[in-house]
Amino acid sequence: MVTDVFTDGACLGNPGPGGWAFVVDQGTWLSGFEPHTTNQRMELTAASAAVQTLEGPLRVHSDSTYVVNCFVQEWWKGWHRRDWKNSKKEPVANRDLWEPFIELVNARADVEFVWVKGHSGHRLNDAADQLATTAAARQENQSGGIFTDAIVRGLEGDNPSSASASANQRGDNAHTIAVFGHRPPELGGYGENSTTMSVRRRLIELLRAKLELHPDLQVITGLGLGVELLAAEAAAAAAVPYVVVLAFEGMEQRWPEATQRRFSELLAGARSIIIVNAEVPRTSSQFAKAMGRRDDAIMTYATEAVLVRHADDRTLGDLQRKLERNLEEDVWVIDPG
Repeated sequence: MVTDVFTDGACLGNPGPGGWAFVVDQGTWLSGFEPHTTNQRMELTAASAAVQTLEGPLRVHSDSTYVVNCFVQEWWKGWHRRDWKNSKKEPVANRDLWEPFIELVNARADVEFVWVKGHSGHRLNDAADQLATTAAARQENQSGGIFTDAIVRGLEGDNPSSASASANQRGDNAHTIAVFGHRPPELGGYGENSTTMSVRRRLIELLRAKLELHPDLQVITGLGLGVELLAAEAAAAAAVPYVVVLAFEGMEQRWPEATQRRFSELLAGARSIIIVNAEVPRTSSQFAKAMGRRDDAIMTYATEAVLVRHADDRTLGDLQRKLERNLEEDVWVIDPG
């Protein structure tokens, strides 16, 4: 009997803190992390861990063509012929992981690889993705004897939807924490760094504490660059559902490619998606108005708010005052340091 295993890797920053996971339905599941790595290395580590751990004929399902095509298209044979050089005569990346993995797969001769489209609603692919993302954010290893849907919250029935989502999908009656804050320049840059890691960790700690008080807790975020992306990652790590409110569709199209992938992964994991403006703004004035309407929409759902803001910053003062007018004492300010 062939065992079907679903594997996935995640990286918060690429390079940055990473996580990997594999899942067998009603069977073994495992996840792990690396403090500084890449998405490709995590995808590869997930598949390798599955092959090392699971016995008997194995069918590995991965959304990484990097992993699958090495075996389906037999890239590895060319690497061997060229003494571990790729078709461009450059050293094969991640050889330290590939070499023992290829040797193991060939020695077993009972492993096949199948590509699965990522974020397409497949329950087990989504489960592996969520576990890998959680491992990356928490920087923790996890394992269990039997995988069930209860291990990963929100895998079923929480598919993203538009502004017409039902009240249950949006979690209208949930205790909702809105998260706002600085963009990357005020957080040390666009890549992963000590400031972003600290902010994410503090958000995770806060959400875990709030979850003990409010079992129906959810996060609401605009998923913009900086703190808003970190908020979604923290929610995923703390096993708290999150709702995304977008000012307009396509807001991420001018972002760096790695950040676009990160945005897409987080968007796919949202409990629901609300799009405030049907049209894409064409001027800076229209953009500002669209973002203002987005912030107002987020505040209508919020029970509490978290604002990540430097103590000496003046750019977010108006937003803080607006939050305090709406939510009074239920506004928490975190200084990223």
